[in-house]
Amino acid sequence: MRLELKLFLGQALPVRYNGCTLMKHCLLRPLFALAFCTQALAQEVPALFKEIFKPNEPTKAELVVVVPPPEIEKYISKVEESTKKDPAWFAEHAKTSKPGVPLPFHEKLGLTQAEYDEYIALWNKREFKVAHEIGMMLRLTSDGRWNLLGAGPASAISSLRFSEKEDNWKSSNGILKRLADIDADPMSILGGWKGKEWKFEEETTLSKLKENVAVGATNDGKYHLIVYRAQENTSAGTRLLDKSLVIRIPKATAANKAKSK
Repeated sequence: MRLELKLFLGQALPVRYNGCTLMKHCLLRPLFALAFCTQALAQEVPALFKEIFKPNEPTKAELVVVVPPPEIEKYISKVEESTKKDPAWFAEHAKTSKPGVPLPFHEKLGLTQAEYDEYIALWNKREFKVAHEIGMMLRLTSDGRWNLLGAGPASAISSLRFSEKEDNWKSSNGILKRLADIDADPMSILGGWKGKEWKFEEETTLSKLKENVAVGATNDGKYHLIVYRAQENTSAGTRLLDKSLVIRIPKATAANKAKSK
């Protein structure tokens, strides 16, 4: 298992023999590995991951971004210009729409009805583009939590550890608590999908930090989704951190993993 982890992360961990003979080392190594694997098997994989990962085995995944047609930019620019004229109205109008869904039509958006219809038509043509092919792994940690490891550009998610019993995640920032289930509108940026979400939030006199993670699946039944976001702003509103990850795992890949268990 340790060798698999080394290969997965692409890092060589130094091995110290501490005076052991080569024979002793060769005998002890499989015993330690067996003990760790037995621990992972003794604690059943959480239902949240059962259809996605097999413990301690790398899984192929995709880091994706959502890209609408470039023609949509001219309409976005018009709306941005209009919002500067009456930001208070815009803030109130934004409350009438679900998060991530295009705002309902209003002449104050700076678009004619025909332009708005074209904007919606272009929005409906948005596509998922694979930015990186990555590896992921689920492993049981010594504190009884399940650690979700992401390689390369998805490494930001690797600090997260999940407890099914407590129904929360622990990160380097603190505890992410459960929110209401996600049932995203098909017009939302990621399209229709359902899942479970957790959030950490902390505000001090210096800054405000938010960290979210969600795990679910697309409504078309093709993909598992893992969505992560961390944001931090100063008390004056200056952005210090904005990290977003949308990880997609084809259900066919995950199903093959499950069959091999």
